[in-house]
Amino acid sequence: MALRLLRGKDGRLTAYAPVAGGIARWTEERPGGPRWTGPRLIEVPGLTALTVAQGADGYAHLLGLRHRQGGGDGPDVDIVHATQFQTGRPLTAWHSLGTPHPKDRSKAQRTGAPAAAVDSSGAVHVFVRNAGRGVSARRQDGKGKWGGWTDLKGAGVLDGLSAAATADGRVELLAPAGDGALRWYQPEAGAAYERADDIPAHPEAASAAALASGRDTVTHYWRDAEGRGVLAWRPGAGAALPLGGETGTGPVAVIRTTVDGYDCTVLAHRDAKSGRLGVAAHPTEDEAAGVWWTPSGRPGTGWPALALDGLGLVVLAALAPDGGLLVARQKTDEPGLALRAWGRVGE
Repeated sequence: MALRLLRGKDGRLTAYAPVAGGIARWTEERPGGPRWTGPRLIEVPGLTALTVAQGADGYAHLLGLRHRQGGGDGPDVDIVHATQFQTGRPLTAWHSLGTPHPKDRSKAQRTGAPAAAVDSSGAVHVFVRNAGRGVSARRQDGKGKWGGWTDLKGAGVLDGLSAAATADGRVELLAPAGDGALRWYQPEAGAAYERADDIPAHPEAASAAALASGRDTVTHYWRDAEGRGVLAWRPGAGAALPLGGETGTGPVAVIRTTVDGYDCTVLAHRDAKSGRLGVAAHPTEDEAAGVWWTPSGRPGTGWPALALDGLGLVVLAALAPDGGLLVARQKTDEPGLALRAWGRVGE
C-alpha cells in the first residue's frame, strides 16, 4: 500500500495512505512531532491508487485512479483531483479529470495510476499510462484552469510513472517500459513536452522515483528487473549506475538533504525477502562515491515514504500490517544519517 509524506508551509508533516473507502490522513500536531492526529478518513469511494504532488506554495495536490460500479461490462474509471491548501484542513471537492478515452469505456478501464508534478508557476502536470500503453498528459495552469488530455505517444509502458519538476520550472517524466525507460521533458518552463532518447535499462514496474537533484537537473531512480538492485540515472550520465539494495518490492522513496555538511540523497525501499526497509545515503552529485544500505523497520511493514520535517530532520514512515502509521526520525546526537527507533503514531 503506497504511503505519501509531505511537509506543509507551517512545517508540519502529513501522511496520506489509500485505504478502503478513501484516504487515511495523519497530521503532526506541531513541527518536529512527536505527536500526531489521525487517522482521519477522507472519503473517496472506489479509489484504487493515490499520488500526492506539492509545489513551492506548499499546496498538496491529491490525484487518484477511481473505479466505480458500472454496468455489466466493468467499472466506470476516471482520474480525480483535490487540493489541500493548509496542513490539517479539509480538501477541496474532488474534481474528475476523466481519462484520455472519454468516448470508449473499455479503453478507459485500462488507464493506469497517475503520476504528477507541480512546476514553479504552480501548474499541475498529470501523467497516466493510456489504453495503448503509451502516455497521456493533462495540465492545470497556475490559475486553476485545466487543459485537455494530450497523447505523448510511447509504447510498452508499464505501471509506475514518475515525474519531478526542477527549480527552474521544467518537468521531466520517466515511464518504465518493456524495452527500456522512456523519458519526456520540457526544454524550458511552460513548453510542450518533448520525447528524449530512451534509456537502455530494464526497470521493474511500479518502482521508479524522480528527484530534482540540481536547479535544472532531475535524477531518476528505479529498481532493476534483472536483480541489480536500485539504479540511478540523470541526463548526460551515460549508463544507469547501480546503487545496491539487490532485492526489493514496491516504489523507491527518495529525498535530498544535507548530512554532515554534504548535499546527499537519501533512499529507502522494502526488501522483498525479509519485508524490512533498507535505507541508504549518497552524495547527490556523485552516486559512484559508494552507497551502504542499512536495514531499518519491522518485518512486514509497507512501502516507505521519506520527508524532511519542520526541523530539517529526515523522517522515514511506513504502514504497519494492520494499517497503523510507523515513524522513525533522524537522530540529532550522532553524525551521519542515523534514525531513532520506530514509533507507532498514537502510542
